[in-house]
Amino acid sequence: MKTPKLIFTITFTFAVLFSMTINAQKFAKLDRSPMDAATYPTSYKTSDKLVKVIYSRPQLKGRSLNTLAPSGKVWRTGANEAANIIFYKDMNFGGKPVKAGTYALFTIPGDNQWTIILNSDINTWGAYSYNKAKDVLRFKASTGKDETSLEAFSIAFGEDKTMYLGWDTLRVSIPITE
Repeated sequence: MKTPKLIFTITFTFAVLFSMTINAQKFAKLDRSPMDAATYPTSYKTSDKLVKVIYSRPQLKGRSLNTLAPSGKVWRTGANEAANIIFYKDMNFGGKPVKAGTYALFTIPGDNQWTIILNSDINTWGAYSYNKAKDVLRFKASTGKDETSLEAFSIAFGEDKTMYLGWDTLRVSIPITE
């Protein structure tokens, strides 16, 4: 009589353990617009960063830049959640003073210049709930063109602390000073 009960107990135990193992190994699929970060200084060996931008990288995939980041409309500066920019100390961003802290980075694309916006509402999806009343600062940044086309939206920093936004052949440069 004890043998069937023992077999049941062992079988049940293995079934429970096996089902927990299967559930624990479910991972989300790779995001179509993966999250990335850009920092200044750009060296990964330097832990003393001044600025960090966390954003998602949408792809053109045959679409026009103006379709994905429409001219004259507030854009989340990437995909998914609005991009976040962290200043680890008080800085000047586009010639305007900004206090150390974390901000949402929105932009308004234009033909010859983009409006750059720092907003205090940092936990937002896209620009759907963008609230102009929470803007910390706004300024205009010049645009340029490059011969190299970037398939994925990208943010990078130059050695002179200039932050660059790039997508397709468009480049936007934003000076940062201490």
